Amino acid sequence: MEQKRFYVTTPIYYVNDRPHIGHVYTTTIADVMARYHRMMGHDTFFLTGTDEHATKVVDAAAERGITTQQWADQNATAFQETFERLEMSNDDFIRTSQKRHMDRVTGYVQKLLDSGDVYLGDYEGWYDAGQEEYVPENKAKEYDFVSPVNGKPLVKKTEQNYFFKLSKYQDALLALLDLGEEVNGSTFDVQPSARKNEIVARVKEGLHDIPMTRTGMTDWGIKVPGDEEHTIYVWVDALFNYFSTVDTDDRKKYWPAEVHFIAKDILWFHAAIWPALLMALGEKLPKVVYSHSYWISEGQKMSKSLGNFIDLEKIDHYVETFSLDALRWFLATNGPMGTTDSDFAESKFIEVYNSDLANTFGNCASRISNMVAKYFDGVMPEKGPHVPMSDEYDNIAEQCVTKYTEAMANYQLAKAGDAAMELVRAVDSYIERTGPFKLAKDPEKLPEVASILYNCAEALRIASVMLWPFMPDKVQTFWSRIGFAAYGEALADKGAGQFEQWTNWGYLQPGTAIEKGDALFMRYQVPKK
Repeated sequence: MEQKRFYVTTPIYYVNDRPHIGHVYTTTIADVMARYHRMMGHDTFFLTGTDEHATKVVDAAAERGITTQQWADQNATAFQETFERLEMSNDDFIRTSQKRHMDRVTGYVQKLLDSGDVYLGDYEGWYDAGQEEYVPENKAKEYDFVSPVNGKPLVKKTEQNYFFKLSKYQDALLALLDLGEEVNGSTFDVQPSARKNEIVARVKEGLHDIPMTRTGMTDWGIKVPGDEEHTIYVWVDALFNYFSTVDTDDRKKYWPAEVHFIAKDILWFHAAIWPALLMALGEKLPKVVYSHSYWISEGQKMSKSLGNFIDLEKIDHYVETFSLDALRWFLATNGPMGTTDSDFAESKFIEVYNSDLANTFGNCASRISNMVAKYFDGVMPEKGPHVPMSDEYDNIAEQCVTKYTEAMANYQLAKAGDAAMELVRAVDSYIERTGPFKLAKDPEKLPEVASILYNCAEALRIASVMLWPFMPDKVQTFWSRIGFAAYGEALADKGAGQFEQWTNWGYLQPGTAIEKGDALFMRYQVPKK
């Protein structure tokens, strides 16, 4: 049977400044999904990178008295170094100023020119300079002629452009999104559903052909083939990154992408323009565009002037204080995956850290290893009489695994994390109900204690497999303590796991050494002022 493939992307990030929590968040959720699919044994490709041909990048470089390339190099390096420091497992990092990307984009645009889907015309209308986006007249009126993103006035423009025939693909987009039909062998979905409804409503208003080039950018960007006066519009250039990176003999197998993760501000480009461009090229469409919301900070919109901006220094502070895995867990399980923004508040972070990591997973691991050490000299004993995990059902691990895989299939990371933690909490409840520490006082009850501790350790092992994509470092430490370091070795260097086998009951063998160790997550006490 052919190995299943999974291709996941982040947006490529503007290089007009350094990374911040928004960039780290989207890359983290993509990383969690990539790690999950590697653990499932799938042939996985995870892409991130930088978008460099924007006018604001040229302007930012000029303000600093350096070349645009120097500014782009400086900030692209900052993104790469940040993602490496945060242990993102991306398989490639694309930069739109790289020749491999630019050459392919030129080829795609030539194909669109040859087919007639791109043509030369005159544009008169509105332009959002902050977003580098052309705005239709009806939208400009709706926005009261100011940018909905930064509040600055829209600019009236009259210029010659090459246009893309977006209007040609209105019916196809509605068939895909509104009717859920297959078009030319492709399906295409936008999630969450509220975002899809937003796009469908806008497409139904009527699509116009859109400008896809500009003049005046003499030395930055990708030129229209055969016309040096025109530079390809940054958003068209940028969208092609998802395809250009894998449009090679050895990588073409990954297309189409399974999911593009993006923030809500760039939904239109990804949910309308991008699939239309691909249809014009005769290529398959990505299966899902997932558009998440924003982070706010301490109950307010993030602002450098308010001092609540989650920048690299604050991110590093959380990593140093709580661990990288703690940051990953909070972002993935408490982030804005739905249609409402999420609050990155220190008190909330500490509450989640103590509740989920220190008091639940970390404490449960310590309790079990301590009892095995105390009652069985640190060696997993032979099981005695059956002691069910629950009064209601015995297969709680199987049920939690099912919930987990269903949640991951639908990009519901909070639900997936909760399914794993549900199993850990079930272990805690089992310990409280059966009282092995009390039973152990009677030597005749030790076989019963052995059964209880085996069930606890085996359930926690299965829970740890589910937790690995969220907190790989701590989980691998745990695996090494219970004799399953081979799991980490299988997944090292983007290797493949065996999720189905690893989550089957009974892999933990009697006679296995169970090591004690430092707490995986130390409970955090807020310093007294």
